[in-house]
Amino acid sequence: MVPPLGLVLNIGELVAEFGSATVSRGTRYADLGRVSDTDWNEEDLELVGLCSGSDGHRYRVAAGFQRSGEDLRLVWAECSCPVGVYCKHAVALLLTASSNHQSPPPAVDRWRTVLTKMLDELAPLGAEDAAPMGLEFSVSPPTRYRPRAEIALRPVTVGKRGTWIRTGVNWQRLSYHAAAGEFDRGQYDALRALVGDAQRSGIVPINDVMTISRVPSGFWSRLTDAIDAGVTIVAHAGSGLTGVDLVKSAQLRLDFVSDDAGGATMTVAMVVDGERCPTDDVGLIGSPVPHGMYTIADGVLRLGRFDPVPGRTTLDLVLRREVLHIPADMVPEFSLEVLPRLADVTQVDVQDGLFTPPTISGPTAVLTLKSTSGGMRAYWTTRYLVNDRHHEFEPGSAAQRTAYRDADAETLMWDAVLPALRAVAAASRTWKQQAARHLQQLAKRTISIALVDEMTSVARSPDAVAAAAAASPPTLLSGVDLTLTEAAVLVGEVLPALDCRDDFVLDVDLSVPNFRAAENAPQLQFGSGDDEPVRNDWFDLGISLTIDGQEVSIASVIAELAMGATHMLLPNGVYFRLDTPELLRLRELIDEARALGEIDGDRVNAGSHNVTLWEELLALGVVDEQLAGWQESLAMRTAARPPVPVEVPAGLDATLRDYQLDGLSWLSFLWDNQLGGVLADDMGLGKTVQTLALIARVAEQGPRRFLVVAPTSVVTNWVAECGRFTPGLTAVAVTSTEARSGTSLAERAATADIVVTSYAILRIDFEAYAGIDWAGVILDEAQFVKNHNSKTHQCVRRLDARFKLAITGTPMENNLMELWSLLSITAPGLFPSPAVFTQHFRKPIESGTDRERLAVLRRRIKPMMLRRTKGQVAGELPPKQEQVLALDLGPKHRRIYDTRMARERQKVLGLLGDWEKNRFQILRSLTLLRQLSLHVGLVDESKMDVAAAKVDFLVEQLPELVAEGHSALVFSQFTGFLAILRSHLDAVGVRYSYLDGSSSSQQRDQAINDFRTGVNQVFLISLKAGGFGLNLTEADYCFICDPWWNPAAEAQAVDRTHRIGQTRPVTVYRLVSEGTIEEKVVALQNRKRDLFAAVVDEGDVFGTAITDSDVRELFG
Repeated sequence: MVPPLGLVLNIGELVAEFGSATVSRGTRYADLGRVSDTDWNEEDLELVGLCSGSDGHRYRVAAGFQRSGEDLRLVWAECSCPVGVYCKHAVALLLTASSNHQSPPPAVDRWRTVLTKMLDELAPLGAEDAAPMGLEFSVSPPTRYRPRAEIALRPVTVGKRGTWIRTGVNWQRLSYHAAAGEFDRGQYDALRALVGDAQRSGIVPINDVMTISRVPSGFWSRLTDAIDAGVTIVAHAGSGLTGVDLVKSAQLRLDFVSDDAGGATMTVAMVVDGERCPTDDVGLIGSPVPHGMYTIADGVLRLGRFDPVPGRTTLDLVLRREVLHIPADMVPEFSLEVLPRLADVTQVDVQDGLFTPPTISGPTAVLTLKSTSGGMRAYWTTRYLVNDRHHEFEPGSAAQRTAYRDADAETLMWDAVLPALRAVAAASRTWKQQAARHLQQLAKRTISIALVDEMTSVARSPDAVAAAAAASPPTLLSGVDLTLTEAAVLVGEVLPALDCRDDFVLDVDLSVPNFRAAENAPQLQFGSGDDEPVRNDWFDLGISLTIDGQEVSIASVIAELAMGATHMLLPNGVYFRLDTPELLRLRELIDEARALGEIDGDRVNAGSHNVTLWEELLALGVVDEQLAGWQESLAMRTAARPPVPVEVPAGLDATLRDYQLDGLSWLSFLWDNQLGGVLADDMGLGKTVQTLALIARVAEQGPRRFLVVAPTSVVTNWVAECGRFTPGLTAVAVTSTEARSGTSLAERAATADIVVTSYAILRIDFEAYAGIDWAGVILDEAQFVKNHNSKTHQCVRRLDARFKLAITGTPMENNLMELWSLLSITAPGLFPSPAVFTQHFRKPIESGTDRERLAVLRRRIKPMMLRRTKGQVAGELPPKQEQVLALDLGPKHRRIYDTRMARERQKVLGLLGDWEKNRFQILRSLTLLRQLSLHVGLVDESKMDVAAAKVDFLVEQLPELVAEGHSALVFSQFTGFLAILRSHLDAVGVRYSYLDGSSSSQQRDQAINDFRTGVNQVFLISLKAGGFGLNLTEADYCFICDPWWNPAAEAQAVDRTHRIGQTRPVTVYRLVSEGTIEEKVVALQNRKRDLFAAVVDEGDVFGTAITDSDVRELFG
């Protein structure tokens, strides 16, 4: 044997295929050497051999494989033992073959292998040494347990005497491909295919005989192939057969004849090759459904396939030889309903004149409307006119069950009236739910992808109209239940529009009422229910609706609107539309008012903060005399402007621009009406000076004390701004707690007009602040209290003041609750409940499910919030607005700076005695202190974690600017500071471009391009690298992080963006660390403009020589 290449067996794989017990026994057989005569067929990938069993009997074993790369994969294993497949003998064969495969066979020339196969394939099928084959049919007589004869087959061949013999050939040898060379190749392959199909269907030849009672339907084609290949059909004389006749076709036919009672009888006739034959001895062949027949008459076996294959019931009639009787009175129904359908599916023979064909017209679509106890039912039917009589069917019934119905014509009919189907369905507000129930019931009986898709589409439909458009015709035909109001609309509007159609019939029940549409539009009226004018307290609000002179309860109208009704029916049969703009708006506003607590029963608070809501409501109808005054008050508060602009207070030392004057008027209106608000102007528009203008105006009316709460870093800047713009008012900074200062808040605030403190100190000393009578509370950078759950927010909210103003350029950063937090402080009556605000505004707006709700919210907060962006007030802004921001160092930063400042001052002042000699050391100390003013880490890397006010400020401001669509330049002389800033921006996810003196030309070009194209909106630049040669008009904000010694160089840096081509106002911020050498630098800029350039440039660009007095001033 040449062992199979690639046959490598794994015991685990064998166990998976055969089971552990079978593998164990097969291994023992292989070890005992019981396998012999093995042979490998490389072409068919089959392994065969003999294996001796425990009783000494030798079994023929075979296994088939498939190539998987270079390996072989077992596909099947068969044996002649009683087990038949996947037995221990097969395991022994596989293990023996695998153990014999020690090395690959010697290489064979490719040409020899190919040509040998070619000769084998082209060799004549009927070679002289190949024996012919036959297929012997035999008959086993019926037995006690088998009522009919059984047909069996076996292969035979021609013996030496020229007769058909069984010796040397059997089904097993054919199955194992063991005798291929002995017989005619074509005949051998045809019989092997025939038995293979049978075996795969579970038919196992017994004693070399294969019965055909349960053969698969492919048996007939295999039998034909064998005959075509030359296999001779042989009748086994020993079983009583004298011949075998393979018929071309066999059919069952239904024969109808009249009987003596005027009825009809039906019998099943067997038609073989076009001729009727008796069915008494017909036997059936095939499984699971018989697909062939046989008869035996006069020793001749006739067999063949059914064409077409009959149903089980028809076959049963044949076997039972049953005759069906149709009574005379049922003959018309039978001829109309049954006979045509039978003729469509099987062969029928009817006695002449037995049945009279009916006269049929149709189909026709019919819409029927019937009154029910709760409204009306609309449903569709299919109508046929048969022998002058109407026959109607539900659209969902199977058309094929009625002979005269035309399923294709009905489908076309319903497609034609599809617009009418949808119109009728959409007349019901609950059609979506009705359709869903219908589809759910249908899904319980059958399910399909189309049904699932339709259920999904209907479920996602927003209303009945959309659901009707998404529904299939069968669903639309399931019927519609309507309320009386819907029935009125259907009769009054939908049906008249459909009445002009001629492709369906309308059948209306006479009990349907006479409905009519209202002639006039609804009229709304509002009243207070009192003779006195409404004042700032609760009053009863009356709303009435009149239709054609009949008054309608507004509660019932709102209830119908709340349920989504589009019409309303009055008791007199008049119906009117509810989905008019006025009534829909009425419902929205009343729902909103109830949700926000603006209505208590029928009572309304005339002093409500929600002025836009009530103004919009009253505008929908006619207002009585008592409500007219309240309506005028609402209109004025909605405008949020005084009738006449206010005068700029004399105590304000500033010239206000037009938009700032408008801001002062708005703030004054809030103050005069005891309202709070949010000043949310864009950064750099002067929110501080507008607020101070209000405080100055209030001060003219008498002494008032205001509290300003701001971030710690800008407290001192606020005091400075107060001194600059309102010099006549006393401003006090409270930068420490009572415990630390040793002085009570009341003492420090006693003589102050303005008290400025931080959020942290307010929280710590809240009781002290709550004990003082504040005229107003100003919250600068109010986003610090955006978390309504924080203690700071609660403290600010609890402060008792008649006026509270929040100042912030970002009233909302992450979600709408941040806006609610500010409004809950400044206008607590506007949206009292956070839960109601979340449900009514936040969820629908943030989820995007209600776009209109955002517009409503904007209208509601408009009187309480003023926001102007730079783009909106560009005409009022100067070409360039510059501001110096004084920032406090943090406590730890301050301690480190003050300690080092004292040391450097002492050293530098000692060096001034010999200026020329010590100039370098003096300049080094100046640079060190400038760096220390920025960040401690620039001087001592071990202290990189010390907080720096400028870094914190920029990390807070830059993300806000980017989010609002701005672009910013950030300049510093020190690349080390820019590196620190880069790490912080990376942490908060802000993208930036970067440029310093070490940047290559390519890096420089890339950084500029990224900024200009909007890839990055922040540009970090060292002053030396970016102070010239750049055009960056894409930026509209500029930050100078450290005061530049040379003011002209600073101006050049700013002009990178403030130049020709700039279309947006430019805002420049100069950051100065308060109480450091930077303040001295700024003070010296006006007097000695060339001094600091000379210090940095080491004398290259001196305007005047640096004197020791200059340095003393810096360290003074």
